[in-house]
Amino acid sequence: MKADLQFDRDHLWHPYTSTTHPLPCYPVARAEGVHIELESGERLIDGMSSWWSTIHGYSHPVLVNAAKAQLDRMSHVMFGGLTHGPATALGQRLVAMTHPSLTKVFLADSGSVSVEVALKMALQYQQGCGRRDKTGLMTILGGYHGDTFAAMSVCDPVNGMHGLFRDILPKAQFLPRPQTGLGEPLHPEDRAAIDAAMAEHAARTAAVIVEPMVQGAGGMRFYGAAYLDALREACDRHNIVLIFDEIATGFGRTGELFAYQHSNVVPDILCLGKALTGGTMTLAATLASDAIAEGVCASEAGVFMHGPTFMGNPLACAVAEASMGLLASGDWQAQVRQIEAQLQTELSPCRALSSVADVRVFGAIGVVETTTAVDVAAIQKRFVADGVWIRPFGKLVYIMPPYIITPEQLTRLTGAIYRALS
Repeated sequence: MKADLQFDRDHLWHPYTSTTHPLPCYPVARAEGVHIELESGERLIDGMSSWWSTIHGYSHPVLVNAAKAQLDRMSHVMFGGLTHGPATALGQRLVAMTHPSLTKVFLADSGSVSVEVALKMALQYQQGCGRRDKTGLMTILGGYHGDTFAAMSVCDPVNGMHGLFRDILPKAQFLPRPQTGLGEPLHPEDRAAIDAAMAEHAARTAAVIVEPMVQGAGGMRFYGAAYLDALREACDRHNIVLIFDEIATGFGRTGELFAYQHSNVVPDILCLGKALTGGTMTLAATLASDAIAEGVCASEAGVFMHGPTFMGNPLACAVAEASMGLLASGDWQAQVRQIEAQLQTELSPCRALSSVADVRVFGAIGVVETTTAVDVAAIQKRFVADGVWIRPFGKLVYIMPPYIITPEQLTRLTGAIYRALS
């Protein structure tokens, strides 16, 4: 394995990592349940759900068997001019579990691609409705929507991960970060900011895209449903498409199946990914209303101009449908409530640490924000020695564990965070 590690260090480019000064990587032998087993023998309790996707844990037998059965039939077939049972079964699941107005399902490759699809849908919809001047995009500061180009354009342009590209990306309009807290009425500053932005930019704005309730990789911030109410009203008044990016929050993470269900607001377009396949493989979905679909198809092209090679991949669809079945038959709501309560209790002592600026919890999301950026390599080494897998970034030490985690395993995670920061 030593030779393999050297090849990895010399040739494999890991995410958000320098090739000249790479961060350490830990070789994994296998993963099962909530554990990642390293080749060196350590069994680590996973606090990240592999970037928030493995909600049922690793190697769940239902998902493994679904993949094996589908492999015996076909692993892939193009979706242009063909269809198959896994895609239709998954589509039926998604239409049934989301709002009745979200009737059209576009099956894409990844979360970032689902955002690209949503933005293209919105732009083509406005053209189809004869509103050709509506070509701009609007979002809120502190957001993150992916690493592809249109998605990067609606990420935070200064403090996000893509500031390097801000001079060459399409120019979106940015609202200030919401001041409205969870469970609070709309903050007057938010009302004023939305009204001002609409007065100046609504005539040119095709779509507003936000992560409802939870801003993920842009800062792990939470905000209240009243803000979504105000956005919905403003978008309706100005013929603007409202897009919700639920790639991180979808499928139960916040305590509702989808974060928008904490509010009375339904988006025109909904982006899903990450936990869609239970973290088994990549797949995403973009759901849209009939009105959006009709506008898109009324545009000059007459069709929606997007078609990934692996769109509707049968293997991924079969596993995703099985993952949705686990959610439908399981007790994820009770699991998330238990995780939330335990995180509230066990992360609270971190507030007394001099290195900690804030502690916040929402559903199965626990965040400890530090006063200065953490040394990722050093704290990662400490976490591994403590038997846990937690991957901080910037000033954020956070966990989003699999729903199947036990109270004892979760205590190992929260205790490791406290010890590392104290």
